[in-house]
Amino acid sequence: MKTAVVSLVLAGLAAVGLGTLLVVGWSGTQPASSDRFVGSRPPGLIAMPRFVLDDYDGTTVTTEDLRGEVVVLTFLDTKCTEACPIIATEVVRAWRMLSPKERRVVVVVAISTDPRDDTPASIRAFLRRHRALGTFRYLAGPIPEMKRVWSSFQILSSFESGDADTHSAPVRVYGRDGTWLATLHPGADLTPENLAHDVRVALDASR
Repeated sequence: MKTAVVSLVLAGLAAVGLGTLLVVGWSGTQPASSDRFVGSRPPGLIAMPRFVLDDYDGTTVTTEDLRGEVVVLTFLDTKCTEACPIIATEVVRAWRMLSPKERRVVVVVAISTDPRDDTPASIRAFLRRHRALGTFRYLAGPIPEMKRVWSSFQILSSFESGDADTHSAPVRVYGRDGTWLATLHPGADLTPENLAHDVRVALDASR
């Protein structure tokens, strides 16, 4: 089995220019301050790139559609057996920690890293397997458009690496105005508690 460290290092290298660095020696403890993000912060104000993609249920989703909500955004491949199952499980557990009121203004988005793997049927099976059906909006599109989207987010896709387990796997939190606020990483600082904390900080910051 390929080591998850390879995927994480590639994720860091693919996004290092935007501060998506791995957390070394993470203790997994709760944040000391309730008003600070646990995840790494991007350098400066960076807006979510524009895209027009299709959800697995056939709904078209655009960047503009997500404005007004805190967005938890990540990158998945349904054939990935390393980082992706961890991300799906941790994000769902964080989602369940939020109150019904908080959930109304938070959306979880996954962008496919290989639409050849991520058909509507395979996405439903993946989400059902990880008890995430109904939690994620899982977006994909034609390969030329996906290449543009991957480039705009500065991530390495599994389509480009040729390996479902080798792709960038950050979990980013965007504010209600579309500004990138924090990033968490599977195997490092991504825990349900940390993600729920950072979502709440984002909600408080946008009030």
